[in-house]
Amino acid sequence: MEAINWHEIEEAKKAAIEVLLHNMHGPFHGLPRTAGWGYPEPYTRDLMFSIFGIAVSGNQQLTDSIRKVLQTLAKNQTEHGHITSLVHDKDDRGASDTTPLFLLGIGIFRKLTGENDFLEDAVKKALTWMEYQSPSDRYMVAQQPTSDWRDEQWVVGYGLFVNTLAYSYLRLLGLNERAAHMSREMKRFTIEDFIPHHVHEGLKVKSKPYYAFWSYKVYCSERFDLLGNSIAILSGLASASRAENIIEWIEHECALMKERGDLAADIPPNFFPFTLPGDPDWNPRYEHFNMPGNYHNGGIWPFICGFYVAALVAAKKYKLAEQKLVELTKLVRLSKDETLSFGFNEWIKAQDGKVMGVDWQTWSAALYLYAAKCVQDRNTPFFDEIREQNSQG
Repeated sequence: MEAINWHEIEEAKKAAIEVLLHNMHGPFHGLPRTAGWGYPEPYTRDLMFSIFGIAVSGNQQLTDSIRKVLQTLAKNQTEHGHITSLVHDKDDRGASDTTPLFLLGIGIFRKLTGENDFLEDAVKKALTWMEYQSPSDRYMVAQQPTSDWRDEQWVVGYGLFVNTLAYSYLRLLGLNERAAHMSREMKRFTIEDFIPHHVHEGLKVKSKPYYAFWSYKVYCSERFDLLGNSIAILSGLASASRAENIIEWIEHECALMKERGDLAADIPPNFFPFTLPGDPDWNPRYEHFNMPGNYHNGGIWPFICGFYVAALVAAKKYKLAEQKLVELTKLVRLSKDETLSFGFNEWIKAQDGKVMGVDWQTWSAALYLYAAKCVQDRNTPFFDEIREQNSQG
């Protein structure tokens, strides 16, 4: 196994800061752009994810920039509390993950700055909006297909990713009673075939160590969502023993994928097993946008790998975290533009490791910074506090 080269890590961190500073001012009201040359728009979810890296960067310019983003989102918040998909466009609505990401971002920003009542009115409205996202009027929140970051993949009902976000912001904002109720709901088993009276579905899978991709009444998907499960580990939703079992399963399955030629890198794809033509959950549109090993259907996303590295640190798998940070550093070097030392590309094809997205992607750079910080310090900023609260009930 390759030893970690801390000089190379520092080089990559400096490059990540350069990307974030370059992307700090875009063409829309001076708000940050989502990528260096593509995606000039300020996409809410990308910029909310970038808070993780910005918060550990120590760069005041970036902190001031994300303050402006949060303030603009609050200004454009809908009457009922929903946060828009584009920071500057109050009419671009409908995403299931922007409001929970806003609340999580506010929680991190408050911890970073000590401004404990920052945008309090907007936070209250957003919390109310989220409470109304539960069809059963309980705690887990539901969503429409293609409404989270996977705009080319169906997540139906209670998606793991959005619910891990919701759990995390509840803990970070000190709403521990509601968080505890939500945790209990998520840890129920998914339901197969028959629903006994007064039994509600959850996201726990009977035959696997990880949490289901999504669940709703008698239907669920047991395909593996790396982002959702990584946040489940980071937030403490997954117990220490479950976290260890999830990680062991990931590494075993990835080794098998490499043997089959389905995976070229020593780091997990975002989603597997891939959805194949003819599978019950195959959508005809996937043929054009979401083929196996591509994009949301198993592409390798550096920002998600950053969360996985952080999850390994949370699980105290420090050596494995170092190994995966080395692999992530190799990934962020890849670029379409051969003149770049670091591409921080959007996503990479699983089977051959070719870059397929846009270079200098904001969240790819930001989550690299966060992952490197976690490995170097052997802690997970902001999530450490969430896990501690989780352990206290």
